Amino acid sequence: MELVLEPHIHDPAAASPYANVAADAFYAELLAAHEGLDAAGSALLDARLVLLLANHVGDLGVLRQALRLAREHA
Repeated sequence: MELVLEPHIHDPAAASPYANVAADAFYAELLAAHEGLDAAGSALLDARLVLLLANHVGDLGVLRQALRLAREHA
């Protein structure tokens, strides 16, 4: 499996002809999840989310690709 780099977030419950609608909704929800947290709480939320999503992906090769790409742009 290869890492998907094209926009790929969708919401079957709220279908839209515009590919970015679900991605924008997720980004807004991500920001809302951070509201009221201090820097440590925000970092903990991010770490938990990364681990949950990594477990969902489940493919170590894909996770390594994502780590390399994220590190290149840090």
